[in-house]
Amino acid sequence: MRFDIITIFPGFFTGPFDHGILKRARTAGLVDIATHDLRSFTHDRHRTVDDRPFGGGEGMVLKAQPIYDAVQSLRIAPKAERERQKETVILLSAQGQPFTQAVAQELAATERVIIICGRYEGVDERVNELLCDREISIGDYVLSGGELAAAVIVDTVVRLLPGALGNPDSSRFESFGAEDTAGDAISADGLPRSTYGAGGLLDYPHYTRPAEFMGVPIPEALAGGNHEAVRRWRRRMALKKTLENRPDLLEKIEIGEEDREILAELRGGEDSDAT
Repeated sequence: MRFDIITIFPGFFTGPFDHGILKRARTAGLVDIATHDLRSFTHDRHRTVDDRPFGGGEGMVLKAQPIYDAVQSLRIAPKAERERQKETVILLSAQGQPFTQAVAQELAATERVIIICGRYEGVDERVNELLCDREISIGDYVLSGGELAAAVIVDTVVRLLPGALGNPDSSRFESFGAEDTAGDAISADGLPRSTYGAGGLLDYPHYTRPAEFMGVPIPEALAGGNHEAVRRWRRRMALKKTLENRPDLLEKIEIGEEDREILAELRGGEDSDAT
């Protein structure tokens, strides 16, 4: 897979892509990441990439011509052919559709992604109309530019690529991961799986050694070897975390009978974290 990032600050990406999973994926040849300096595609001695907005207002707007030339230099397929070629062009802006795990999975199925980093007050809308397949925002807040958002998207997508993680299940059994499907009850080593596919919920709490720290023990359900008890506890805690921190997610997923009973208890205040 290849990422091409168009930015006025190519040096920004020296750090984020040189550590951890991203570094390993690049070293293993799973992903190629290239940055392109937008100022290299300007045609004046001041290397101007922005101008005042038509209609007045504060700030400056990134010009269309340098971005157009930058994208054309990458020899991306025309819009009508990109899906077949497994290519896509993304504009990062505060006005874009929310970036979610589902969008990350869609991007992970492509072979080439071009990311245009917005800056200043925004980007000339003709860039979006003429060049881009989608406009993406990583959250309901405003960044100084799209570079941080680009790093977030690349990291999120790369860890979904086969071979990027040491354990392929790590990207599935976590917050926003897929729901369990047939065969998921058995892990790769042949043992019953004690985890429970998140199915769009937040992940359950995690504990490691020692079993007691500063007088706080691990939950009783995790202390024994009962896989079904572990599964039930983890599902309960995932629902509890989601209810407390992201109740909006509960409106977007299918809730089974077991989950409905758990949520009724949690909303009724009958829950105990230790069991």
